[in-house]
This record gives sequence, structure tokens and C-alpha cells, in this order.
Amino acid sequence: MTLDYRPGGRRRLDHVLDPAYTDDLTGLDEAVLRARRDDAQQEEADLSYTRRLLQGRLDLLEAERAHRSGERPAPGRGAARSDAELAEALSRILADDSRSTRGIGRFLSVEPSRVGEHRREAELAVADVRTSAPAELGDADLADTIAHLRGIEGRLSTTRRKVQQVEGRLTEELGRRLRVG
Repeated sequence: MTLDYRPGGRRRLDHVLDPAYTDDLTGLDEAVLRARRDDAQQEEADLSYTRRLLQGRLDLLEAERAHRSGERPAPGRGAARSDAELAEALSRILADDSRSTRGIGRFLSVEPSRVGEHRREAELAVADVRTSAPAELGDADLADTIAHLRGIEGRLSTTRRKVQQVEGRLTEELGRRLRVG
């Protein structure tokens, strides 16, 4: 699984999640400690961005499921929608307060860098043309696609939490050094 830690792997994710990455932090040079923290922050930013892409796709698919079940009416159901209607619907879906997943609102000081490079499964899932046209999917395919994306999002979230824990340990050590002087 490309979203998981692989011992001995060459990806930044594999380095950040290697247990040795946070061993004996007190013995590390401050520049090395900062570089490791920066790598962990960058990895977290990339994971966060990829997760949001998946969540956006899930929002669209869930909106289609809700329209079909009658939970939310679909404007112009069965008829082709104009670009303006699609844009309005997309804005409404993505701004929906009933979303079941919300981030913790962490401020990130870095921008996503290599989003798709090591998260091929998520990248392929988001790029799947079938998920771009949910109205074209049958009910079973829609449910399968939602379940598949939820599984990927769950694994991605678990990995992201692990990276956040590493980042937290590194930041804590930097803070301890500042307090001690």
C-alpha cells in the first residue's frame, strides 16, 4: 500500500515514520532537528492536501447519493445542466455544513509539494473519470466508489496522524531547547 510506511523505503514518508527518526532527539544537532521537523511538516502538508482532494470527491459522490435517495433534491435531475448550474451546485456541495469530516484547522506554514508522487492510489482514485460524472454511475457502482474512496481516505488519515505525532515530538524537543536556553 503506497499510503503506508515501508521500512527501509526511500520516500520522505518512510524516513519520517521510521522509528529511528525520533530516537535520541536530545543528541541531535539543532539544524538536523529543524530539518527533520521541516520534512515532517512538508509530509503532513502533502498528506493533508491529498486527503482534502479525496474528501472533495467524496462530497460530490455523497451529494449524488443524497439526490438519488431523496435526501436532497437535484436541480434539473435527468437533464443536462449548464456550466453555471454545475458551478453553483459544486459550490453548494463543497460549502455544505453537513459534512461528516472536518479538519482540525491546523495552520500549515508550508505548501503541498509532491502530492501525487508517493500516493498513487489516492491520485488515481481522484483522477478516475467515473468519479467526475457521478450521475453516470449506477447505484451499485456509486456505492462501491464511495466505499473505495472512504477506505483510501481512512488509511491516508491514519498515516497523517502518525506524521503529526512525529512532527509534534520534533517540535516539542525544539521548544524544550528554547526554554532551557
